[in-house]
Amino acid sequence: MEHRRLRISYSSISFLIIFVLVFNSSCIKFPKPIPNPYIQANRYLYPFSSEQKNITASISINLKNDATVNEIGAEIPPLKYNKSWLFLLSQDDTRHESFCVTWAAIHGKPIPVDKHYYDVEHLEAEDFPPGIMTLGKTLGSTDGAGNEVRFSFLITVAPEKHSMNRKPNVLPGYNVNQDRFKMNECLTFSNVKEMLNSGVGIAFHDVKTTAVDIVDSVKKHLEISQKILLDTLKGRGCKTLAEPEGNKVYIEAAKIIPEIQVITAQTEVEAIYPFQNPSALYNIPLRREPVVEENFRNYIEKKLALPKEQREAVAVFVHQTGTYFANHLLWLNNTYGKDGDDSMWAPSLEEYYEYNYYRLNGNVKVIKDNKTVKLEVFLPSSDYFYYPSVTINVKGLKMADIESVTSGDEVKGMSYADYKDGVMINIDCRKFLMEHATHYVEKYEKTKKVTDRADAIYFVKMLKESSAKRALLTRVGL
Repeated sequence: MEHRRLRISYSSISFLIIFVLVFNSSCIKFPKPIPNPYIQANRYLYPFSSEQKNITASISINLKNDATVNEIGAEIPPLKYNKSWLFLLSQDDTRHESFCVTWAAIHGKPIPVDKHYYDVEHLEAEDFPPGIMTLGKTLGSTDGAGNEVRFSFLITVAPEKHSMNRKPNVLPGYNVNQDRFKMNECLTFSNVKEMLNSGVGIAFHDVKTTAVDIVDSVKKHLEISQKILLDTLKGRGCKTLAEPEGNKVYIEAAKIIPEIQVITAQTEVEAIYPFQNPSALYNIPLRREPVVEENFRNYIEKKLALPKEQREAVAVFVHQTGTYFANHLLWLNNTYGKDGDDSMWAPSLEEYYEYNYYRLNGNVKVIKDNKTVKLEVFLPSSDYFYYPSVTINVKGLKMADIESVTSGDEVKGMSYADYKDGVMINIDCRKFLMEHATHYVEKYEKTKKVTDRADAIYFVKMLKESSAKRALLTRVGL
């Protein structure tokens, strides 16, 4: 009996020794997510649901004593910042690379190569796949007064897909395998929130029904998708539909949902001509065209060969994007953007629809009182409007005539400069623009990343001049 107990004891000890050796072996690793203070548990989202509506903005132009001013007129030009052509990009199918390639390229973030992908949580933790690249700059144009305006675009969302709620595995420094960088079937809501914060627009596309040929079914699922969006994005709704696969049933369904105002499609459509007689665009299927990457540059150059009065908006859509497409965006920046002739405006279709709405339905009233010219700018709005921002051309004035320009509290961002036979004034009436800029300054103060500093400066420079703006610039080292 004594001998048997001793044998069991030796067996147990042997097992324990093997167990310890195996679990301490350098060949076997069981990684766990590494807590990172810069990953946002409750992800920040601009408070879209509390945006100002039906705004009357006041601007005072104070003239110099020796200024001689006669006739003064004011208008909202066809394109914001007085650009000469409109670029409207949309990316379908809620694709993962909408964030980590298209958005990342525009905002100066790393771009994965070799069919790898990442999410915003990876970006914040600097947990990247191997073989990333950057373009070395952000991409955009200017506001005509020296401030950067980054390119934007339209993404489609699929709120009924549960995978939009997935949580990525974040493992900085773990290189044994790269499974966490595989392509997922769609964007996450975290990715979408970060993109919305930078001005990207959203559109419905495919919905989760097999009865795609029945209007009532598609309508029901569009309404379900809208509810999910409103709940998940804190009241930020969607007013745009990008027709999927040429299915006109989606368009029929969208037209009987009052909140959906903007439709883009490939066939049975109308083109946008910004410099011709303005159209309301409401519920009109607007043309967009697929573009093959190899023909991208020739396609645009052919469109721009026409005088601006005859130019159709360059409205294109893509699905998959990679480094090749990122370099096309770089070419746009270097040729027609801030590092080129600065002729293009690249908003989302959502933003352009709103700008066109303000131009058609708003008005600018001019009041001249001695050495002050006052502008009252009325910007009416509709459901799910989030871009209360326009350019105003004031004819009969030059910068040399102006002592200062001030505005009421409705205006949060402002810039101005000479333009042809007058002065252009850009106003941004987003209610929380100061808080938005402050968020990015605080983020940079935590991370000290170069790209986070660039983002902070970008958003602070949107603000109108004030002591608060100067204080924020000081915090980022300007």
